[in-house]
Amino acid sequence: MTMSELPFRATTDQACAWLAAQTGTPWTLARLLESGLTPWVWLDYDPNHPDLFGDANGGYPAPIFFEADIARLAAGSEDVLITMTKDVYRLPVTLAAPGFRRALHELRFLKKEVERLPAKLAREAAERDAPPPPATESKRGIDREQVLAAFGALVKIDLGAALEGAGGIFGDDGARIKGSARKSKKQALWNPVTLALGLNDVYRVPVGRLKKAFAAHEFLDPWSQAWEQSLLLLGK
Repeated sequence: MTMSELPFRATTDQACAWLAAQTGTPWTLARLLESGLTPWVWLDYDPNHPDLFGDANGGYPAPIFFEADIARLAAGSEDVLITMTKDVYRLPVTLAAPGFRRALHELRFLKKEVERLPAKLAREAAERDAPPPPATESKRGIDREQVLAAFGALVKIDLGAALEGAGGIFGDDGARIKGSARKSKKQALWNPVTLALGLNDVYRVPVGRLKKAFAAHEFLDPWSQAWEQSLLLLGK
């Protein structure tokens, strides 16, 4: 299967076949999930859940990201159980028990995420075999736009406003790199590992969603190892 043959929302079989052709290794649903890909399902409009659909009276594609829902799929469940998703406005929603059930064949994976995966895997393999690069000034932290791109959708607070507040979030300099805003607030940088741990501790952002943020954004790659080591030390 060529890249052009991969549809915008690929089925599990299509995503696995395309990745197998690109990597030369077999792929399964479990491996797709373990690699950080987000599965989606189309939700037809349900009048019993009007707040979920808003103005989308025809339905909308909903992501599956809750750790327990993903773990159930990866373990080989016979169907899809969705207990948490996002509404049509992309706000997290916990569904009333027992949640929504869908057939496995209804799962879809976004073309752009599938296409990015081989390069990501190759980069990670190369990094494992190469010595760590020397620290540089440009890798001291991430800027405001990168913080919002990686973590802004994970919290209900105005993260942009919080970044501009005194203390840099979580006390003292907090997640902000000390001295980075000395000349101008626009030059402020934040440590993404400290920031992510704070979002988990203070705002209860699930570790699984933070892991996906680190996997989805290349500018977080320099901190991936420190992130994993922090989780290991904290037993998360």
